[in-house]
Amino acid sequence: MKFKYLLPLFLVIQIIALQILAYFPESIEEYYSNGIYPIITFFSRKLFSVFPFSVGDCIYIILIFFTLRWFWNKRKSWKLQWKNNLLTVLSFFSVFYFLFHVLWALNYYREPLFEKMEIQKEYTDAELIYFTKKLIAKTNAIHSQITKNDSLKVVFPYTEAAVFKMNLNGYDNLAKEHVYFTFTNLSTKKSLISLPLSYMGFSGYLNPFTNEAQVNSLIPLYGFPTTVNHEMAHQMGYASESECNFIGFMASIKNDNLYFKYSGYSFALSYCLSSIRIQNEKVFKEIIKTVHPGILKNYKESDQFSNEYQSPIEIGFHLFYDTFLKINQQKEGMNSYSKFVDLMVNYYHKREL
Repeated sequence: MKFKYLLPLFLVIQIIALQILAYFPESIEEYYSNGIYPIITFFSRKLFSVFPFSVGDCIYIILIFFTLRWFWNKRKSWKLQWKNNLLTVLSFFSVFYFLFHVLWALNYYREPLFEKMEIQKEYTDAELIYFTKKLIAKTNAIHSQITKNDSLKVVFPYTEAAVFKMNLNGYDNLAKEHVYFTFTNLSTKKSLISLPLSYMGFSGYLNPFTNEAQVNSLIPLYGFPTTVNHEMAHQMGYASESECNFIGFMASIKNDNLYFKYSGYSFALSYCLSSIRIQNEKVFKEIIKTVHPGILKNYKESDQFSNEYQSPIEIGFHLFYDTFLKINQQKEGMNSYSKFVDLMVNYYHKREL
């Protein structure tokens, strides 16, 4: 067999192998997520944390440039040499696909967090409303401690660079309860492509090739700590968006700093309120009256940010990412972000917030 067919064939083998691995989450959890991956992430974060800028962003920018240049150079010969060009594209994708999974994405196939933490998956409307009321009381209390005025929005006093370091406190406290949430080797950075991320509708992402947590530096700062914590959860090997929302929330509210607690509680409250609104508009209108006006002003700040950068680009990327998540074991697609409400309601059913 000619060499040019090997990598495309390897791509087919990888796809089949992943379909089989999906039936063995316990093995992935033991041998990859808790075996090989911690070694990979240790060296990746150690290596790339020394750079003050996002190496992963630079790699993507360079990769996009050379990819576009290759397609441009091949534009005239595509019809005549379509077979060789297609094999080249498949070969490149085969290598990319292999590195993507070996360096990080096999975590999509690990044991679900609700099983590891023995959390129920279902809850009633009454349980959601009860939990949301507890969340409102907690968020209101912290908001009052910060602003001393229920009508003022929270103005975040720390820089992004300070948040990266201060977030470790929340993870340290969280690890005292659940050792598998221990975080080491900080490698979290402001994304060099924050403006494109804003138009794409993303607050951040994990680069699977460098294991750097990239965070959109343009998002409203009051929510910045929880967004960073979400990406840090990805770094620890949790691929599910709902699980990372849940871990990011817990790491935020475990932080000793009030502003970080507020970031976590207000983040969780927004999701719960959205869930109630979808299920029962009447109940939502009543319960929203109990939320401090200052908190609602912070939510308005986030809405204004989203509206400012809303574009057809965002719709396109969300459709793409929705498909990507569904392919990678997250059946709810983009809706998986909000599924962390399930984890919260059931985890804190008999616990104090």
